[in-house]
Amino acid sequence: MYIQMTNGVPPQTPEQTSFDHRVEGLERQKDIDDWLPITSSRNAKWWYAAFHNVTAMVGAGVLGLPYSMAQLGWGPGVTVLILSWIITLYTLWQMVEMHEMVPGKRFDRYHELGQFAFGERLGLYIIVPQQIIVEVGVCIVYMVTGGQSLKKFHELVCQDCLPIKLTFFIMIFASSHFVLSHLPNFNSISLVSLVAAVMSLCYSTIAWTATAAKGVQEDAQYGYKAGTTADTVLNFFTGLGGIAFSYAGHSVVLEIQATLPSTASNPSKGPMWKGVMVAYVIVALCYFPIALVGYGVFGNNVSDNILISLKTPVWPIALANLFVVMHVIGSYQIFAMPVFDMVETFLVKKLKFKPSTILRFIVRNVFVALTMFIAIMIPFFGGLLAFFGGFAFAPTTYFLPCIMWLVIYKPNRFGLSWWTNWVCIVLGVLLMILSSVGGLRQIILESKDYSFFS
Repeated sequence: MYIQMTNGVPPQTPEQTSFDHRVEGLERQKDIDDWLPITSSRNAKWWYAAFHNVTAMVGAGVLGLPYSMAQLGWGPGVTVLILSWIITLYTLWQMVEMHEMVPGKRFDRYHELGQFAFGERLGLYIIVPQQIIVEVGVCIVYMVTGGQSLKKFHELVCQDCLPIKLTFFIMIFASSHFVLSHLPNFNSISLVSLVAAVMSLCYSTIAWTATAAKGVQEDAQYGYKAGTTADTVLNFFTGLGGIAFSYAGHSVVLEIQATLPSTASNPSKGPMWKGVMVAYVIVALCYFPIALVGYGVFGNNVSDNILISLKTPVWPIALANLFVVMHVIGSYQIFAMPVFDMVETFLVKKLKFKPSTILRFIVRNVFVALTMFIAIMIPFFGGLLAFFGGFAFAPTTYFLPCIMWLVIYKPNRFGLSWWTNWVCIVLGVLLMILSSVGGLRQIILESKDYSFFS
């Protein structure tokens, strides 16, 4: 058989050409994965997972817990607080377990797990909108929180100074993110996240100890404050949303677990679960004292941000507000990183943009500017907590993990696992519907007396 030679080298067969193309495709895919934020580094330690989860979980929500208690009342408030802690710990355990349920495969992103459970297209349609709403919503709320806390700090330490608009404080807070958002991945923000986690414990402790030192206020009342039954019910719904917002870490848990190393003999779920348990102990130490003491001291007169209700002692409260700013700086980065990953993945994989520093610079600056602008327009802390807590956080935290667990593992019908998951699903759906209504109503009420860019 005669084979034509080209420069002494025989021509490639179609099979060889196809193989070379596959190799080139795999190499390009690896280069992209090494550039993307979630998959670029897998050498994190279990304690990274602990403080990443603390930073993701504890944040603006803890400051609003006494206000949520005031809207729910003692009995329902304590019940919902405890149930939420238990249910969200259970659903977080499910997420950790499902990360590597398929041998040799890691679900590094929430939507990848959703696609495995519901199908390629349906999984994207179900998970991605919810996850984007959660993460963008948190970043907006943290813009508001950071601005309000900076404003409160300024008012406390410089009581004779001229007042400055909240808009400018939000812009000052946002300026830090125009710098920090260019850190490439989760491991690169580990120090920021560690500082944020420590700050969360510090300001929570200052808040509840300073509140307890004041003693029960003379005008503290524990009945429902609303004048009509309808208002009481809608305020109750808002309180549910505020508590739902406090447990927001599930939307980034798989992305955090993706940074941990994993082998067949030492899967990532071991160190991840250790980190989650440490994080949840810290969450309890932050949440329960501030919720119970804050409501117990101020009653239904408590502000939607407990630090706003505290005016003395001046320097500890001022310091607590500064700690809040430092914490939500880290929290913003934790929730923004998966958004950066989604957008950058779409641009380089679908639209074939070349991975570059310029592309990352543009994407991340646009995102920070967008969340800053929205926060300036609608800085309604309590309403935003309740609305986002119900509309997006309840699905991703309370019942989507349970639905995926039922679809994938198919536990015995009417067995313990089956019943547990269905109870969580029903409670989560109710929470989503009711708190969304309450939060939207509160935003409408607060917006009546608000002028934009005030």
